[in-house]
Amino acid sequence: MPLVGPYPEPGDLIEFFRSVYQHWGIYVGSGNVVHLTDQDGWSSLSSAFGGSAVVRKDPMEKVAGGCNYQVNNKYDKKRKPLPKGKVVQAALNEVGKKMTYSVTRENCEHFVTQLRYEESFSDQVDNAKMYTAVGGAAVLAVGALALLTTQNKRHKQ
Repeated sequence: MPLVGPYPEPGDLIEFFRSVYQHWGIYVGSGNVVHLTDQDGWSSLSSAFGGSAVVRKDPMEKVAGGCNYQVNNKYDKKRKPLPKGKVVQAALNEVGKKMTYSVTRENCEHFVTQLRYEESFSDQVDNAKMYTAVGGAAVLAVGALALLTTQNKRHKQ
C-alpha cells in the first residue's frame, strides 16, 4: 500500500506524489477521496490541456495509481480549517460538477484548499512562480554581465 504515514480522517487533505507534480484530494471516508481531475480520475494535469476538469469521488488506491500518498494538512499551521463534517459535505456536494481548470489559478490544490479553508491557494503554483522569477533573474543577470563584458572590451580597444 503506498500510503505514507497515518491513515486519514474525513476532511483531511491527501497529497498524491506524481513524477513531476502533486495531485490533491479530500478524504471523505470509507477509503474515498473527492478530487478535481480528468474524466478517468487519475490526473488533473491532463485537464490543463483541455481547460476543464470534473469533480470525482474515487478510492484512494485508484487515485494513487501505484504512487505514494499521504495526509498533508500543512496549511493548518497558518489557517483554521473548517469543521471536518462541513469539509466532507462540501466536497461531496461538488461530485459530478464540471469545472474550469487552470494550472495557475484553478487546479486540484486550489480546489481542496477552498473546501477545507474557504480560501483557494496552491504552494505548487507559488513555488513555481518563485523558481521562475529566480531563474528569470539569473538569466537577466548573466545577460547583463555578458553585455557589460562586451562593452568593456569594446571600450578598451
